[in-house]
Amino acid sequence: MAEKKEEFSNRWGIILAALGMAIGAGNLWRFPRIAGEYGGTFIILWMFFLVVWSIPLLMAELAIGKHYRKGTFGALGSLAGKKFNWMGTFVTFVTMGIAFYYSVVTGWALRYFLLNTNNLADYIFGSGEMNKRIGDPETPYMDEFWATLSNSSWEAVVAYMITVSLAIWVLGKGIKNGLEKVNRILIPTLFILLLIVAAFAIQMPGGSEGLEYLFTIDVELFKNPTVWIEAITDSAWSTGAGWGLMITIGSFSRAKEDVTLNTFLGAFGNNTAALLAAIAILPAVFAMSANAEAAIEFLHGGNTALVFTVLPQLFAQMPGGPFLSWIFFGAFAMAAFSSILPMMQLIIRNLTDYEIPKKKAALIAGAACFIVGFPSAWSLAIFENQDWVWGVGLLVSGIFIAFMVIKYGPAKFKKDFIDDHSDFIVSKKYFTVMMYTIFFAGLFLVYWWMGQGYSDYPWFDENGNWNVFDRYSNASIVTQWGIAMLIAVIFNKWFYRKFVKK
Repeated sequence: MAEKKEEFSNRWGIILAALGMAIGAGNLWRFPRIAGEYGGTFIILWMFFLVVWSIPLLMAELAIGKHYRKGTFGALGSLAGKKFNWMGTFVTFVTMGIAFYYSVVTGWALRYFLLNTNNLADYIFGSGEMNKRIGDPETPYMDEFWATLSNSSWEAVVAYMITVSLAIWVLGKGIKNGLEKVNRILIPTLFILLLIVAAFAIQMPGGSEGLEYLFTIDVELFKNPTVWIEAITDSAWSTGAGWGLMITIGSFSRAKEDVTLNTFLGAFGNNTAALLAAIAILPAVFAMSANAEAAIEFLHGGNTALVFTVLPQLFAQMPGGPFLSWIFFGAFAMAAFSSILPMMQLIIRNLTDYEIPKKKAALIAGAACFIVGFPSAWSLAIFENQDWVWGVGLLVSGIFIAFMVIKYGPAKFKKDFIDDHSDFIVSKKYFTVMMYTIFFAGLFLVYWWMGQGYSDYPWFDENGNWNVFDRYSNASIVTQWGIAMLIAVIFNKWFYRKFVKK
C-alpha cells in the first residue's frame, strides 16, 4: 500500500527534515576548506547565491512535492507533462547516483567517530599514547589511516553497510516515527556540538586571527571567476537545491504548510551550520600553525585532507583536544547520517508510489545502496569519479527544474503552488527573474565547467580512445549522463504511465 497519507506532524518536522537533508558532511568537510582558501570574499558570494540560486529552487521543489504529494518521478512528471517527463526521471537518477556513493561517506564518518572514541578512552583511562601518535607531525598516523580506509578497505565496506542498515531501520518506521523522531534528536544535537567546538577554537591562542581571516574580504578576489563558480556550486550542493529531496519532503507536508517560510528557515539554518564548522576549523588551524602566514599558506592550498588528516592532528596537539575531536567527529557522523536519510527516503517514496509496501521499499533502497555503493567504498578513485559526475549533474537537475517552472509560467506557478497558505510571500518579480537566471546561468556553468579541462585528456586519451575511465574527464561525465538520459527517454512513456497518469 502506498504511503500517501503519511505526513509530518507539524512545521518543525519539515524544517528539521530540510535541515537534515541540507546539513551534511559537505558543511564540515568542503565548506571550511573553500572558505579557508578565499575567506570573506567567498562567504559574501556564497550568501548571494543562496538567495539567487538555492532558495528559489528549494522553494519550487518543496511546492511541487506539496502540490502533487508524490515522489520525484510522479511530481516532476506531472509538472513537466508527458513530452518532458524524462527530465524528472533524469533528476531522480542524479540524486540516486549521489545517494549510492554518499552512503560511503556515512561509513567514513562512523569509522572516524569510532577512532576518536578509542582515542578519548585511551586518553582518559590509558597511557594517552594514541593521542601522541595522532598529534606527532613526524608520524604520518592520520595520513596512513585515511589512505587505508579510502582504498580497498573492508572496514569502510562494513562501516557503510552498518550506517545504511541503520537508515533502513529508521525509514522503515515511517515519517513520524522514523525520520521526524530521529531528526528531532540529530539536528539540535549537531548544532550544540558545533557551537561547543567553535567556542573552544576561538578561545585558543591565535584562534581569533583565524576568525578574523575567515571574514576578511579581499576585493581583488571578486575578479577571480573560480571564486564565483565555487560559491554557486557549494551553495547548490550544500543546500540540496536541484536534488529533488525537497520534493520528497514536500510530498509528506501538511496541506496548510507555509512553503516560503519553511524554505528560508531551512536554507539559512544550513548556512549557519556551515559557518559554525568554519568557525571551529579555521581558528584551530591558526592556533596550531607556527604563525599566521603559515596558516594562510596552508589554507590557500585548498587541502582536501583538511578534515580527514590535518584536523585530528591539530586537535591532538591541543590541551583536552581528544574531547573536542570526539565532539567534532560526533557532529560529523550526525551530519552525514542526517543527509543520507532523505536521499534514501527519495528512493523509498518513488517505490511506494509504485505500490511497493513501505518496509519492503526500505529494504530495496538499502540493498541498492549496498550493491551500487560498494565500488565507491572499495576505491577512492571510483568514489571521486561518482562525486564528480553526479555532483556536476546537480547543475543539470537545477536547469531542468527551472525549465519546468518556466514552461508552466513562473508567476502562475508561484500563485498556484507557493503562495497558497504562505504568510511570508516573496515578490512575483523576484521569483520569475530567478527562475530565468537559474536556467541560463546553469547552462553557462555546465559549459564553463566542462570547458576547464580538469583532466589532461578531457575527451580522448593519448591513444585516441574515448577516455571514459578517467575520474575527472568530460568523457566519463557525458557517458554516464548519456546512459541515464537514454534510459529516461526510452522508458519515458512507461515512467509517465506508472508514476504520473496513475
